[in-house]
Amino acid sequence: MTPASRSLFLRLTSLALTLTFVVSCSSARVGDGATISKIKYYNLIPQQPLNVSDPAILFELQHHLYGAVTKAEVMNRGGHYYTIFWKAEDRSQPVTVRFEYRQSSDGLVTRTKEVEIADIGRSNTTKFQVTGEEYKTLGRVTSWRITLLRGKQELVSQTSYLWN
Repeated sequence: MTPASRSLFLRLTSLALTLTFVVSCSSARVGDGATISKIKYYNLIPQQPLNVSDPAILFELQHHLYGAVTKAEVMNRGGHYYTIFWKAEDRSQPVTVRFEYRQSSDGLVTRTKEVEIADIGRSNTTKFQVTGEEYKTLGRVTSWRITLLRGKQELVSQTSYLWN
């Protein structure tokens, strides 16, 4: 085997392994006509000092605190923020995005928030937040489930590790 063919062989093998790794690490959850590609989570604790060198983390904090002037407003912004990235194959009918969650003070009591999306695009984002008085009195979110529904039909669902 010549050095040039060996180099080509190593490059192709490396490319094949990289593609296999990328496909196997995909976090997209595919269901019956819909896909949840990513769930972005952010926990804002306003009283906690933030000492980071990454500007992306600092931007996230500033983004969620934008417009809060008084200390009470800043404290009410504390909590959990979830952004769900999803797609639906059939965009002609409305889709309901349901966020079910449990908090530390309630044990197994499940709370629900829903948003109905009538104008569905190719790629969609839906945001939920557990903040303010709800976060202060009931504590942090311990587990969650995101479900996309069309009518009563469940299209796709994704859960946190602790959800049963």
